[in-house]
Amino acid sequence: MNAPTRTAGPTPGGVPAPPRKGYRPGSLEIFGLVLVVAIVFRGPLATLLDRPAMQTWSTVFVAVVVQATPFLVLGVVVSGAIAAFVPARVFRRLMPEREALAVPVAGLCGVALPGCECGSVPIANRLMERGVPASAALAFLLSAPAVNPIVLVATAIAFPTEPGMVWARLIAGLLTAMVVGWIWQRIGRPDWMRPRPRFAEQESTGGWRVFLSTMLGDFAQAAGFLVVGAAAAAAFNVLARRWMDEHIASSIVLSILLMAALAFILALCSEADAFVAAAFSSIPVVGKLVFLTVGPAVDVKLVAMQAGTFGRRFTVRFAPLTFVVAIVIGTGVGLLFWGGRL
Repeated sequence: MNAPTRTAGPTPGGVPAPPRKGYRPGSLEIFGLVLVVAIVFRGPLATLLDRPAMQTWSTVFVAVVVQATPFLVLGVVVSGAIAAFVPARVFRRLMPEREALAVPVAGLCGVALPGCECGSVPIANRLMERGVPASAALAFLLSAPAVNPIVLVATAIAFPTEPGMVWARLIAGLLTAMVVGWIWQRIGRPDWMRPRPRFAEQESTGGWRVFLSTMLGDFAQAAGFLVVGAAAAAAFNVLARRWMDEHIASSIVLSILLMAALAFILALCSEADAFVAAAFSSIPVVGKLVFLTVGPAVDVKLVAMQAGTFGRRFTVRFAPLTFVVAIVIGTGVGLLFWGGRL
């Protein structure tokens, strides 16, 4: 016989409180557990790390993390400041009345206003609540994490020998946001999204509290994805380098498909993904651009966040559309820039 579910007592207003959720370890607890395991097994770990393959892996891993972390910190600080101190009505005043013109304006706002993928989803939701057309809000959602100044500077540093990568990423990111926005303007239906209040003017209070909570939350989430992405990039360089050189690097189609799939699965923060892409040294530069175009637009964490914010009916239509458009535009822009080198 199952034990009854424990529920909390009634609230002061007489309404029963929701059942208490079970304990879930946070990032600090998991980090502490990893440190304890590393200390306990330091002998076998030291022997393992003495191997040449592991030394190469650790070198690539540490290099990616160290290069990317300053940009990640700067990105979440700016994103938290926007979420806390810039009212959503400011964006609405910038939007033209014609929806077709509002889409590119929203995309250009993403260039000027830095934000990570995690922060762009709630911002887009607030914009739609205040009357901004869905197509324009979605264009901002896609452009803000892809082509903002922090991301472009990080890309320039990650690709010092490929200065064209910055311009290629800017063009591909903007085009992806605008094309998806224009397509959604034509095919999107209101009943595909969760109902939301219109023109709600109430803004959140407690700016500094919102700033700190947003910044810390975004950093904790994005840093975890950065570590996973850096580990995967290092593992690919050690374990699959020869296989990639023989089977993937020689095929532009396979490299594009592989990098698009990795961008979706790894779910990196856009402030750090350029350093991970640069670590795939055997992949053609067009494949790396596809990685940088797909990643900020659609990945596993964004699909989950969009389903929770806008509803499942929206996500099953918007995510595949964005994925296909990002691959096509990333490939097209890459061939325009580097087609002569294939």
